[in-house]
Amino acid sequence: SLKELHGIFPWLVESIFGSLDGIIIGWNLLCLQGRTNPTEYSVALDFLDPSGPMMRLVYKLQAEEYRYDFPVSYLPGPVKASIQEQVLPECSLYHNKVQFPSSGGLGLNLALNPFEYYMFYFAISLITQKNTSATHHVSPSNSAYFILVDTYLKCFLPTEGSVLPPPPLNPGGAIPSPTPRSPAVPFTSYGMHHTSLLKRHIAHQPSLNADPASQEIWRSETLLQIFVEMWLHHYSLEMYQKMQSPHVKLEVLHYRLSISSKHHGSPAQSSYQALHAYQESFKPTEEHVLVVRLLVKHLHAFSNSLKPEPLSPSAHSHTASPLEEFKRVVIPRFVRQKLYIFLQHCFGHWPLDASFRAVLEMWLSYLQPWRYAPEKPPQSTEHLPHSVSEKWATFIQENLLMYTKLFAGFLNRALRTDLVSPKNAFMVFRVAKVFAQPNLAEMILKGEQLFLQPELVIPHRQHRLFMTPTFGGAFFSSWPPTTADASFKVKSHVYGLEGQDFQYKQMFGTEVRNLVLKLAQLICQAQQTAKSISDHSAETMASQSFFSWFRFTPSEMNGSYTGNDLDEIGQDSIKKTDEYLEKALEYLCQIFKLNGAQLTQMMKNCETAQDKNGKNQLPDCIESEDGLILTPLGRYQIINGLRRFEVQYQGDTELQPIRSYENATLVRLLFRLSSVLNAKFADQMDVLCSREDFVGRLCRYHLTKPHLIKKVRCSPMVKVRTSQNWGPRISLRFLASYRTLIFLLMIYFIASWFNIGPVGCTFIILIGYFLYATIMTFFSERWKPHEH
Repeated sequence: SLKELHGIFPWLVESIFGSLDGIIIGWNLLCLQGRTNPTEYSVALDFLDPSGPMMRLVYKLQAEEYRYDFPVSYLPGPVKASIQEQVLPECSLYHNKVQFPSSGGLGLNLALNPFEYYMFYFAISLITQKNTSATHHVSPSNSAYFILVDTYLKCFLPTEGSVLPPPPLNPGGAIPSPTPRSPAVPFTSYGMHHTSLLKRHIAHQPSLNADPASQEIWRSETLLQIFVEMWLHHYSLEMYQKMQSPHVKLEVLHYRLSISSKHHGSPAQSSYQALHAYQESFKPTEEHVLVVRLLVKHLHAFSNSLKPEPLSPSAHSHTASPLEEFKRVVIPRFVRQKLYIFLQHCFGHWPLDASFRAVLEMWLSYLQPWRYAPEKPPQSTEHLPHSVSEKWATFIQENLLMYTKLFAGFLNRALRTDLVSPKNAFMVFRVAKVFAQPNLAEMILKGEQLFLQPELVIPHRQHRLFMTPTFGGAFFSSWPPTTADASFKVKSHVYGLEGQDFQYKQMFGTEVRNLVLKLAQLICQAQQTAKSISDHSAETMASQSFFSWFRFTPSEMNGSYTGNDLDEIGQDSIKKTDEYLEKALEYLCQIFKLNGAQLTQMMKNCETAQDKNGKNQLPDCIESEDGLILTPLGRYQIINGLRRFEVQYQGDTELQPIRSYENATLVRLLFRLSSVLNAKFADQMDVLCSREDFVGRLCRYHLTKPHLIKKVRCSPMVKVRTSQNWGPRISLRFLASYRTLIFLLMIYFIASWFNIGPVGCTFIILIGYFLYATIMTFFSERWKPHEH
């Protein structure tokens, strides 16, 4: 029966979307994909489809005026704090829905109809289930949740045709409105003058039945309001309070003063404390941002599907349907303000890594509504960027901060990232390419000039009217020409988002231009870094031949480090990085009209600083009383692998740490044997090495002589290197190397093929080495002495 369905409906919704506290996961639609779970995936999509069984149940309960409680405590932080402070948010979604528990229970609730209750749970599951989705390596764009969001948007915000009507379950035609809240709760509402589109449209209709779409537009408006409130309404309380209207701030102040004189046990007192204790640390996930981007892209397509306005204004007021009016105001009224705050939050709090790409693409999608226009620009065979049409000038002017302030925010992020990384370089390239579209920079500059016009003064009362993004372009046509001026629109937009005391920084002003120059310099340095890494990797690959595995290298014996952490990037990625950075620099020059000679000099300076990619050079240092001190440039060179200190073991080579390619037991045994031999024959070795004939040179070649060791670079903190003389000695440590042992075993194994025994093979090795040593002795005085 319907009563039984009414009783199980909250349980059913919670079983699908999970509980609000995240304990019950539900169907976990964020991780449900057709590739891994095809059966469950198709069943979930069919069951939750706009024309599926779940929505039919929603419409059936809707016809009976059932209401379901949704706790205010699970709303986004700013909304929750505002409602607990007895102030209704501007969004009409909360009007006539807030109720106190009738039996003295704890907490506030929203009395929602079945459609609102279902969509609230569906939207908030993106937030509550984010921890479970992060543990699975799935593609968010292929999840069932992502597909359902796209399906609901296409159904309730159609770009073609009208909204599909629900099944004919209610003979009355219109779905009843929610029951009013309890009048015993005193609320200060600053949103009462913002009536819904449906009510304003019906007021102009001669008959309700004349336009059936007017009965269903509430679903489109409700769906969008819920999505925006749940997904974008997360920011600091200070920002939320700054968005309130001046007269409401005054009323709230009077209300708080009156409350302070009453007893301390009132609900308002606890809510007042909760308001000031509110600190929301909201961290949107990548899945969250991708879903918001899907919403932005669809809203652009939905808004751009608006039919052209008739030439006669009177004809427009009588023929425009509720859906067409909704398309006209959907972005300025419902999305612009909250999306701007959401993007600001992400730009300021997102980690400085490649995952910022999701936020970046969402921002760029909003900045380019022409990409989602029904009329596509003609495809050019030369693949040249298309010029932005002048028809979008109004959109750019009314969203000026989206272009200018967020661009400056991106510059600050880019200056703190490693542009040698291909992913970071690509993000800089993407932003530069979008802003370099022909005619876009000129329209942004024109918008800034309109804002800076000093002759227009905005009255206080009229300013607040435009401060809330409630009215679209059609509303301005009813005002006098002076107030409908483009400059007034731009000022209203800027002050509406940032407040009257906002100090605007021009995108093409000196401060931002200096940031662009710093970014250009960083791009040049990153290009040189990539070149240095590429050359170093090529040299490393050339030196690592097959035969070098069997011989000793100086770096193995002295412990120097010749690699860097960026060697794993790869040659292909380095080429991509260089291409992205080169194109990004070209686009930045186009946008800001940078001086070519200045950039050329900047690149020459970077190349000079590299000095043949920094080969055989210390990092940049300055001389001080305590030795050399690294400069900021020197630290940059070390971090990015441009230059390095050759870290070498400079103590007694016999006492250096045991290496991974050595046998620890043999190292210790051979050290003891060498120590015994050196102690017993020290005087004889010293006499032999002091001779000036061939025998002396032969002994000096085999017996280490420290004063012949090549000098190596010291730490910048050490001005004078103290030398030690250990005298001539025998070193057998080379026999503990696995490479030497394998090399000897291979020689003995090959000799066994020719019927040569171990003794004979050892004799041949000694004779061969003696001949080799005799030849090398003639050049030993110029060579680094051998360790054995």
